[in-house]
Amino acid sequence: MVHLHGFLDYLQVECGLATATRSAYRSDLLNFCQYLEEIDQPRLDRLRPSHIEGFIGFCRRRGLAASSTARATAAVRMFCRYLVLQNILDQDPSASIDSPKKWNRLPVVLDTPAVQELLNAPNPAQDVHASRDRAILMLLYATGMRAAELVGLQSGDLNAKIGVVRVLGKGSKERIIPVADEAIHIVDAYVREHRPVLASRRDSGHLFLSRTGRGLLREDVFRIVVKYVRRVAARGNVSPHTLRHSFATQLLKGGADLRSVQEMLGHADIATTQIYTHVDAERLKSIHKQFHPRG
Repeated sequence: MVHLHGFLDYLQVECGLATATRSAYRSDLLNFCQYLEEIDQPRLDRLRPSHIEGFIGFCRRRGLAASSTARATAAVRMFCRYLVLQNILDQDPSASIDSPKKWNRLPVVLDTPAVQELLNAPNPAQDVHASRDRAILMLLYATGMRAAELVGLQSGDLNAKIGVVRVLGKGSKERIIPVADEAIHIVDAYVREHRPVLASRRDSGHLFLSRTGRGLLREDVFRIVVKYVRRVAARGNVSPHTLRHSFATQLLKGGADLRSVQEMLGHADIATTQIYTHVDAERLKSIHKQFHPRG
């Protein structure tokens, strides 16, 4: 697509979208181009609302999930606005198109005993990697940060003295998250005692290092979490994001206000954070059903 590269640059420079989001939008727009070729309408300056509606149906026929179809529609919407800015289109053909409705699935969360068992699974006395792994699990649960944010941490981003960590989130937005004392002690012990062993091979400056001294990848964090999930035989589809969900749910159960949780999670829209109030409501409903005589 002639204008795709310019649009992706626009998303990065003007909109500040994360790399993963730009990559997903690129894939969605390539599918959009494929659809336009199939209906023999490759010219972008002749886009009409009917073409976008047809693309939504195209996504559904291919079996895309509602969330994926909604994201693809959002990509086409932004692309159309970009084409208007570039004077390729006189009007935005997506303006009259309703976004596909998608189900808000409740996130999987772990209860306190399950979380504690998972956090205690790595034995720091075993080797440097177990110490690193326990520090990773503790920090994920203590802060609710994303796996991608964790692997981006530099060795100076954790301030053990005042108990905070500096995180670079989506769109390169920086935020400061408080860290519980127990997590601070465990991460600090890894930094002082075991990280130098890994760093001696090749210090990349990252807080969490691989066996070769390089910074970890997001996929590495996923494998680490799954490794200990299997070790403790935890039920459900548990991933690094499960610890993020559990962090947010526990804060709200403890009485934290929604706005504070939003800031700690780095959500741009508070509506995204509100899903955790639904999780707690489901818990209350289950308790009511179990114990109320009319439940």
